[in-house]
Formats: sequence, structure tokens, C-alpha cells
Amino acid sequence: MPVRPWTPEDLGRPTDGTWADVAFGLGEMYEREDDLDQAADWYRRAAESGRADAALRLGAVLGRMADAGPAGESAEDLLAEATRWLSGAHDATTPDAIELITDMLNRQLRQAARRGLEPAPAG
Repeated sequence: MPVRPWTPEDLGRPTDGTWADVAFGLGEMYEREDDLDQAADWYRRAAESGRADAALRLGAVLGRMADAGPAGESAEDLLAEATRWLSGAHDATTPDAIELITDMLNRQLRQAARRGLEPAPAG
């Protein structure tokens, strides 16, 4: 039986997996391509559909986006969202999750230190 490659246009059509599985797979694909905005969008959809590992990947991708610098959202907003997803993940006690959460806390500390080094506005 010939297999037709899957494309994003296939969304909504029946698949062997759940919607969350498809969204998670797209998140992985975009993350591999280093398209972090798209990866975050798809991981967010999978996480909102209840896939716990998507919440962890979303937190990691948002942290990377915050490290990369401003591209529309502030680093503080990205880190805050990442922290919400990581702390709410169902499997937040696994070693991988603990490492991601520790990483996020370190990112937040670096952001706070950078804010402390910025000159105060004159006025």
C-alpha cells in the first residue's frame, strides 16, 4: 500500500494518532528545523490538549527563545510562560523535567542580573 507523506494541510483528517500526537510531532519537526516560533505554537497546542511531554518541550523552547533575544515578545514574558508550563507539567518530577526547571530558574536569574546592570532611566 503506498504511503502519502503527511502535510500540515492534513490537519483535521483522521490519523492513527490523536490530535495532541500530531501537534507534538509538528513541534518536534519545527524544533529540529530551528523554527522556534512554530515549534512553540505546536507544542502549546499539544500541551493544551493534555500531552505532558509537550508542556516540557514547550518550556524548553520558550527558554531558548528568551535566550535568543527579543523577536516580538520580551524575554521576561517568555520565561514566565515557560515557567508556568514547566511547573504545571504532569511529569515535572522526572529527572529531565527537573533539569528543565533548574535551567529555567537559571535563565530567570540571568535575566534579573541583566536588569540589575542596566542603567536607571534619567529623570
